[in-house]
Amino acid sequence: MKIYHIVVLVMGLGLAFGILYLVRRDHIYIRQAVFWIAIAFVSFLFGIWPYLIDTLGSALGIAYPPTLLLLVAILVLIVKALLGDIAFTQVRRDLRRLNQRIALIESDPSAEREAGEKVEPVMGDRPS
Repeated sequence: MKIYHIVVLVMGLGLAFGILYLVRRDHIYIRQAVFWIAIAFVSFLFGIWPYLIDTLGSALGIAYPPTLLLLVAILVLIVKALLGDIAFTQVRRDLRRLNQRIALIESDPSAEREAGEKVEPVMGDRPS
């Protein structure tokens, strides 16, 4: 086993533990963490079996198998960017709808009174 195989193996394990740490600390959602755990697993797999890319490239008829790794990496990043844009669009749409609801509530005095009546007073706000 060559030194760069060990480096890839350690990087895969480090990435997996880092992602699990971020999920546990609630710095990243589990939905996004699944993607990064898959990337760590593939890195770990290449660390254990470094000639996997050569085997896959030969099976697919690619003359220089490392280009397969680059092609797959580019496709994965494009899909990840697309999924990020979809999530961003959903958040912006939800924010716009929330702002519209707030504007409707603030523009209608009767709705504001109803909303105010439903709120329970805090300890210091109670009349004596």
